[in-house]
Amino acid sequence: MRDPEYWLLPEGIEETLPQAAARLEGVRRELLDLYRAWGYELVIPPLIEYLESLLTGAGRELDLETFKLTDQLNGRLMGVRADITPQVARIDAHRLRREGPARLCYMARVLRTRPQGQGGTRSPLQVGAELYGHAGADSDIEILRLMLATLAICGVERVHVDLGHIDIFRCLVQAAQLSAEDEATVFGLLQRKAVSEMSETLATGGMNETHRRRFLDLAVLHGDAEVLPRARERFAGVDPRIDAALDYLEEVAATIRIAAPEVELCFDLGELRGYHYHSGLVYAAYVPGRGRELARGGRYDGIGEAFGRARPATGFSADLEDLLEAGALAADSVESRVFAPADTDAALEETIRALRAEGNIVVRALRGQQEDARTMGCDRMLVRRGNQWLLTEVN
Repeated sequence: MRDPEYWLLPEGIEETLPQAAARLEGVRRELLDLYRAWGYELVIPPLIEYLESLLTGAGRELDLETFKLTDQLNGRLMGVRADITPQVARIDAHRLRREGPARLCYMARVLRTRPQGQGGTRSPLQVGAELYGHAGADSDIEILRLMLATLAICGVERVHVDLGHIDIFRCLVQAAQLSAEDEATVFGLLQRKAVSEMSETLATGGMNETHRRRFLDLAVLHGDAEVLPRARERFAGVDPRIDAALDYLEEVAATIRIAAPEVELCFDLGELRGYHYHSGLVYAAYVPGRGRELARGGRYDGIGEAFGRARPATGFSADLEDLLEAGALAADSVESRVFAPADTDAALEETIRALRAEGNIVVRALRGQQEDARTMGCDRMLVRRGNQWLLTEVN
C-alpha cells in the first residue's frame, strides 16, 4: 500500500513556489549583472563528478557532507557536489589555465548530507566569487567588497564583519611545537571559545606557561580595532609572520572603512573556519539576531595544486536564500497581468505579440475553460472594439 504521505519532501529539502521563485530569480539576475560589471565570468560546474575529484585538496573536508552514488556506466564512485569552491578551483587550474588574474563567479544548488544548523536546508543555493592569480591585499579587499555589495543587493542591513588571519594560530602552534593531536585539541577549544576548559586542558597537558598564555590570549582577542595593538603586545617576538598578519588586517580594515563606512568591522584572531585549507585572511558577515554567519570568505592559496596548478586564490560564498531571508527587501507587488480570450483572430494575435514584446504578462484563455480574467489573476483584459483589441480594466 502506498504511504499516504508519499509526497512529503525529505528533511532539509525544499521547493520554491511562484512568488518566492520570481523574487529569487530577480535577485539572481541582479547579482550576476553585478559580478559581470566587476569583471567576474560565470561558470556552471557539473552537479556530479567522480568522487576523487570532488574530495581532492580542499574538498577533503566535505567527505561526510557528500552524497555518494555509483556510476552505472563504469562502476566508479561519484559524488553530488556539497560545495562549488573546489570545482571552480579545478576549472581555473585545469581547464582555463590563464596566466594572469582570473575572476570567476557561480550560482547553483549544492546538496549536503546534513543541514547546517537545526532546521537548516540541505540544498542551499550557493552564490560566490573567486579571484585567482593574485597574492596581495588588493584581491582580498576586492572580494570582500564584492561580498558586501552582494549583501546590499539582497537588502541585508546592519552588517558586521569579523576579520581574522590563519597565520597567527599557525605560528603559535609552530612556536609551541604542538603535535598534530594537540593542535587539533587546541583548535577545537578555540572554535568553541571554551577559555576555562582550554586553560585546564593546556595546564594538565604539560604545556609551559608562556605558550599556554599565548593560546589563552588568542581565545579572547576579539572585538574592535583595539584588538590589533593588544595582539602586537602579547605576541611580540614570537614570529615575524604574526606581525605581517596584523599589518595585513590593518590594511584591509582601513580600506573597507573607507569603501563601506556603514559596515561594522570586528576582529576575531581565534576565528579559524576553514583552517585546513585557508591560508591567510578569513572573514564572516553577520547581522543582529542571527547567530550563524550569512556569508564567509578568505584566502586559500594553492587550492588548485591538487589539479596540477597551485595559484593564489581568494573568494567568498553564501546561500542566496539565506541572504534574502535576512534581507529587508520589500515583498514584490502583485504583477499586472492581461487576460486574452481564446480567439484565433489575426489582429488579436498581433496585439498579444506586441504586448508581450513590451514586457507585459499576457495569459491566453484556453477553449472550454470556465475561469474568468479575475480568477486567473488578471487585472486587465483584451476586448474587441470594432476591428481593434483594446485593454480594459477588469471589474
